[in-house]
Amino acid sequence: MRRPRPFKPFEKPVPGELFVWVKRVSYVELAIFIGLLFFWLAPGFETETMLFGWAHGIGFCALCVVIWVACVRHEAPYTLLAATLTPFGPIGSVIGIELIERKGWGIATERP
Repeated sequence: MRRPRPFKPFEKPVPGELFVWVKRVSYVELAIFIGLLFFWLAPGFETETMLFGWAHGIGFCALCVVIWVACVRHEAPYTLLAATLTPFGPIGSVIGIELIERKGWGIATERP
């Protein structure tokens, strides 16, 4: 269980255990989105397009909620939520995650 800590709204977030779930949900949602694009572009897959469309819609809402909770818990920067809410959707969240992990954008290295 997490220990409560003083509220400091301007400190940089530190990725925690929820950030791992953000990554997993982002990659699953990206795979669903790629499947949707494939079935939408290929002719004759109306049922598959509908199923992947529903899965993408529900998965994208779930992804946004998981990222929002991570932002509120100071485990992800709000810029990741902004990248997810762009028209690129799950592609934006995966790019944001890679920038956070590789370049350290918007995060602190350890808790003070």
